[in-house]
Amino acid sequence: MFATIVNCITVFIGSMLGLFLHAKISEEFKETVFTGVGLFTLIVGIAMALKSDRMVYLALSIVSGGLLGNTLDIEGKILAFGEWLKKRFAQGNSKHDFAYGFLNASVLFCVGAMTLVGAFKAGAEGEYTLILTKSVMDGFMAILLTAAQGIGVAFSILTILVYQGGLTLIAGFVKPFVTPLVLSELTGVGGALVMMIGFNLLSLRKIKTGNFLPALVIILVLIALEPFLPKL
Repeated sequence: MFATIVNCITVFIGSMLGLFLHAKISEEFKETVFTGVGLFTLIVGIAMALKSDRMVYLALSIVSGGLLGNTLDIEGKILAFGEWLKKRFAQGNSKHDFAYGFLNASVLFCVGAMTLVGAFKAGAEGEYTLILTKSVMDGFMAILLTAAQGIGVAFSILTILVYQGGLTLIAGFVKPFVTPLVLSELTGVGGALVMMIGFNLLSLRKIKTGNFLPALVIILVLIALEPFLPKL
């Protein structure tokens, strides 16, 4: 858990620096930050999505995951949790900025291969290099994202602690199941989710990113069933 705690600290520090910028910059400058962060996020998402070796699985998981998430209103529940956090810890912030800052940062900091591989290496081998490298990257990204969307980004440390920390704790048990195919397809789906964040930040299209989170589970199911599926 040491590396995950360091990751949480870097995101918190980055968020505090970004919050200072958020309070000082004009709306015009903030729009420029949104555009820059959106473009960078879109580029990262595309690079991740292209790592998929099973594009048909990627398409099926995104579409079916989106339908399931929309039915369950996952994004609505995540935003409601963000609103609950705002009421208790950040009363002065905009509901929209806080909740979406929390959601976007949580997805961005937790869906990549560095999270998965880093957590497994930290938990099973005591190797912290990958997570510590990710921590530095997340810290800088937290500055930019907080400057654009406010203090909600800082609360993504809860997601990092639960998700990344949980993976670290169970790494010894699940590592044998984490094949190169699992990593490539989870990275591909994660990239699609990150692209959605980029589209939202750039105001190109309003996408309920949270509703597509079930795709991360569905892609695992498709991989597990691959021996029984026709070749696609």
